Amino acid sequence: MGEVLYTIPVKDAYKIDCECPICQMYNDIEKNAIEFTMGPSYMEDDIRAVTDEKGFCKEHTQKLMDANNRLGMGLILRTHFAKTNADIKKLTATGGKSGLFKKKDISDLTNYIHKLNSSCFVCDKIEFTFERYLKTIVHLWKKDPEFREDFKNSKGMCNEHYVNLLEYASKNLHGSDLDSFIDETNELYIKNMERLYEDLDWFVKKFDYKYKDEPWKNARDSVFRANNKTVGIIPPDSESPDTV
Repeated sequence: MGEVLYTIPVKDAYKIDCECPICQMYNDIEKNAIEFTMGPSYMEDDIRAVTDEKGFCKEHTQKLMDANNRLGMGLILRTHFAKTNADIKKLTATGGKSGLFKKKDISDLTNYIHKLNSSCFVCDKIEFTFERYLKTIVHLWKKDPEFREDFKNSKGMCNEHYVNLLEYASKNLHGSDLDSFIDETNELYIKNMERLYEDLDWFVKKFDYKYKDEPWKNARDSVFRANNKTVGIIPPDSESPDTV
């Protein structure tokens, strides 16, 4: 089965003490996609043909630039511009004596630009792999008792990946398996969101003079962890939980 290829990174992610193991997986996929894009692959004609057509979203353009391979980025952008310019010239070429766009011409042009602005080579590469990670999670949950325990004992997942898991399971599990997965996932999500709320509540109280001499408990880094839960931001390694 294809999903077995991803059992190791999925199992490893669920051994990490974090608020969302799926965020950890996603970040690794994204990092690999950036490295692939800026590695030797950009010299391959078949890869360049896809990047020429799709381009990159704003977020991944910045991350590609952060890879510090300006020549590679320049080569990618040069052929991307060449294709885009040729396509737009073709779409804007006017016919007849009036030299004016027709309504259909404008529609074809704007549709092309909208499609270009909403496509990204890196996003598509991530999505392709991420779908298989979700498949692996559900597969291991069903078939591997040890992983199922790791899943149940994890700290849950962020809002986005909570929905991703439920949506994937609803399409690929059935009957009692689906019911059990939904129940376990809901319980896991709610329990850990409530746990984090308690940490945040104590974090805020610690700024009240009445609690200044009380221990921090598990609240010092609760704001960082809450951002992971709400929008999937994993704090950089340099962030210290002692910083408040």
